[in-house]
Amino acid sequence: MLMLNALNTGLFDFVWVQFYNNPPCQYTSGNISNLEDGWKQWTSAIPAHKIFLGLPAAPQAAGSGFIPAADLNSQVLPAIKNSAKYGGVMLWLKYYDDLDGYSSSIKNDV
Repeated sequence: MLMLNALNTGLFDFVWVQFYNNPPCQYTSGNISNLEDGWKQWTSAIPAHKIFLGLPAAPQAAGSGFIPAADLNSQVLPAIKNSAKYGGVMLWLKYYDDLDGYSSSIKNDV
């Protein structure tokens, strides 16, 4: 509740939201509906100017919610990029991105 109160102050221009390790708002094997619903809730609920989609950079980087780059590029990004509050993608954890090159696989579509 404290975080929501802080976000609702309007003092935050950018917010990076974790869309993994949280089944109610994450991607699941080709199904983007939970993620898309979660995105709409975040973008309508807080006054930040830009919201970033936080994702694991590899399956090993999180317990759940990894999105294969091809699915992110073809399904998820087309569904959220037209949002006025779309700011981009945040990846957790650079170590895994360095190993797998996930950011290189998505950078042209982000």
